[in-house]
Amino acid sequence: MINHGVPSELCNRALDQQHAFFALPTDVKEPMRRSADNSRGWYNDELTKQRRDWKEGLDFGSTPPMDWAIDDDDPRNGTLDGYNRFPPAERLPAFRSTVLEYYEALTGVATELTRVFALGLGMPADHFEKVLRRGAHTSYLRLNYYPPYPGDDPSQLCISPHKDAGFLTVLQQDPSCHSLQVRDRADAGNWVTVAPVAGAFTINTGDMAQIWSNNRYFAPEHRVLTNPTKPRYSAPFFFNPAYTAAVAPLPSLGDAQYDELSWGYFRAMRFAGDFADYGTEIQIADFAKESGSWHVANQAAFMDAVDFNTSFDVEAMRPLLTR
Repeated sequence: MINHGVPSELCNRALDQQHAFFALPTDVKEPMRRSADNSRGWYNDELTKQRRDWKEGLDFGSTPPMDWAIDDDDPRNGTLDGYNRFPPAERLPAFRSTVLEYYEALTGVATELTRVFALGLGMPADHFEKVLRRGAHTSYLRLNYYPPYPGDDPSQLCISPHKDAGFLTVLQQDPSCHSLQVRDRADAGNWVTVAPVAGAFTINTGDMAQIWSNNRYFAPEHRVLTNPTKPRYSAPFFFNPAYTAAVAPLPSLGDAQYDELSWGYFRAMRFAGDFADYGTEIQIADFAKESGSWHVANQAAFMDAVDFNTSFDVEAMRPLLTR
């Protein structure tokens, strides 16, 4: 996507702050480590498809009031995903303000894209506004650092093959070291490198876009390769619906190929899988018509019981998220 309106100066400032953050000593980042009751913060032990990634990351995102002037640990900022955590201001004084400015700019890009999506799917332009407007959506920005990989295991990846769970992902790729690949739908054994375009964002459709579009849009499987000599940085913005959003094929698209899915339940199941053994990872295939999956019925009990303004607790929620 070109002509997106995000100044290159802002993109560069955000990248500079990202470099500075990952250059901090581990003992400075350690107090920000995400945990089983707070999915936001720093980590170096991410699992994708039950395999450890070769990277560090920092996640932060939306809050119920969407007021960045409120302290990050204020109870009003509580969400199922937890509370935002940023490095100490005395170490990186411009970090928080810069990355939040970048977050807001990417929110604007994604919001405009939803209007195009809606029109293209035969709906009014503001169709997605209720569940994706500011203060309702549950989006987050992920800062990634992929260090050079010195090992000799050819199967080691920075990120294993996966699909994005939300609606849209907006990504500015690193032109100096790009190793993002997408699986070829026509030839499943072939992986295609996604080469960046200078000044452009790469846009990815996620699982929720696939359901809402009744399979018109496809959530592609993708991975990130290691590099033996070059570090790589990326900052994908995941544009996700409100926790209470009911995701189902749009009425303009014929017979529905999916049962209704509750985003809060789907997100909680993915979160739980990062920190505990919850069995097979939930997929949108579990909500395909005639799938017979227990998730379709189980999500109703979860949605009735959960408080989305309270941080998720993996063990406390286990009875609601396991068969």
